[in-house]
Amino acid sequence: MLKGFKELGLSENTLKALVRKGFEEPTEIQERIIPLFLNSSHDLVGQAQTGTGKTAAFGLPLVEKLTQDSLSVQTLILVPTRELAVQVAEEINSLKGDKHLVITAIYGGQSIDQQLRRLRKGVDIVVGTPGRVKDHLQRKSLKIDKISHMILDEADEMLNMGFIDDVEDILAYSGKNKRVLLFSATMPARILELAKKYMTDYKVCAQKGELTVSLTEQIYFEVSYSDKLEALTRIIDSEVGFYGLIFCRTKIDVDDVSRKLSDRGYDVEGLHGDISQHQRERILGRFKQKRINVLVATDVAARGIDINNLSHVINYSLPQDPERYVHRIGRTGRAGKEGTAITFVTPDEYRKLSAIKRLTKTDILKKKLPGVDEIISSKKIRIKKEIVDLASSAESNEYLGFAEEILSGLDPAQAVSALIKYSFGDELSPRSYAKIRDVSIDTKGTSRLFVAKGKIDKMSPPKLVSMINQIAGVDSRKIRDVQVLDKFSFITVPFEEAEIILRAFKENRGSRKPLVERAKENKRKYRR
Repeated sequence: MLKGFKELGLSENTLKALVRKGFEEPTEIQERIIPLFLNSSHDLVGQAQTGTGKTAAFGLPLVEKLTQDSLSVQTLILVPTRELAVQVAEEINSLKGDKHLVITAIYGGQSIDQQLRRLRKGVDIVVGTPGRVKDHLQRKSLKIDKISHMILDEADEMLNMGFIDDVEDILAYSGKNKRVLLFSATMPARILELAKKYMTDYKVCAQKGELTVSLTEQIYFEVSYSDKLEALTRIIDSEVGFYGLIFCRTKIDVDDVSRKLSDRGYDVEGLHGDISQHQRERILGRFKQKRINVLVATDVAARGIDINNLSHVINYSLPQDPERYVHRIGRTGRAGKEGTAITFVTPDEYRKLSAIKRLTKTDILKKKLPGVDEIISSKKIRIKKEIVDLASSAESNEYLGFAEEILSGLDPAQAVSALIKYSFGDELSPRSYAKIRDVSIDTKGTSRLFVAKGKIDKMSPPKLVSMINQIAGVDSRKIRDVQVLDKFSFITVPFEEAEIILRAFKENRGSRKPLVERAKENKRKYRR
């Protein structure tokens, strides 16, 4: 059953722990990282998306490598959020088997006195957020000069959240005789700089391809902004056993959507940066226990949520960048289960959708929102099944006498019809749903691009078109309305080609300002 894990070189103790957890086959990142961790002394860089099993990829061999009853901290694992700190600590604790290792999570928002007591008792593995770890280092309540391993998990997210300088400060506290492992879903230049500066002779282990969402169906619906909430309720109502995470861009949107869903009777909570740690833990606990089936969140607030059986991830708002889309949808289709990623696209967002399609290298299929008749039909099937299941159980006998009393003077069909009306009248009424207007997205529209070269750079329309063709590989015939001015130029291209050109020039320019950008609507900004 665990042949794949056994072939990676794991011990019997660890294999027993995997059996208890129900693991069967290693994931791709586990197959790549575990043998290298166990059988070499290289520093390692692992590139993998959320939900690929990367915690076990470093946690399993780490447990094998560490000694029992050490007198000092052996490993420091840095993570971007409180939730992820708890999650990683719990995961490694469950993987250690019978081996005596003490693992603790330290993070802001938790009593520092409690953390101090745990650290004084002796800890083998510390999992912490950069701010709180740095605080303990400055207090000298945590010493990492003798650690054998340092692991940076979700490094790109620590960069996004502004923790990268703290990470460097923490690295300065550590000794030289340690092994460094860095895990990141994406590899921006700043993360690569970090690897080169603090890691020696490191090996890179990346998953094949850019996505790990083969079990995720990706679809999108074209809706106007004002119809998004109505579209969301239709999706929730049409799916039996909906259990989903709804992503919004701002805290205001989270509050607005969660409040409106709650007003309509849905079991929902909202999660964003203004929520206290106590509230956060309460909300996540209710969601994991399925006491609520809808969680509305911002990207940052959703970090560290590790739930393997989500049926849906819904992009109520498109993310700011394509990479974040990958993070979002990686939360469904986990643990061998199928999931669905749904994106709402308004008429002015098609360019962003095109960029996402290219990054994911997969089709995001356009579908039509379920109609009211379709939803009500789905609800009737669910209600019928629930009634039939209940009728076949002993619980149904509780009100048998009352039922016979009701039926004594009524036709059975009329009685059942009246009960359905009494119990589900509003739910089965077409009037519960507002009309959703059809929208038309111009997929063949054009974009105007600004080029920071003009006549003073000896640029002419043919030279400009040739340069763009050579760098971006875009068909010259698709570059229209070329306007070369003294210090800059403009071109017009289709949406799809515009995204290709912008990405190509961004990559070609490195960290400097790109030569080609989307033209601003206010043309007075550009002066001759």
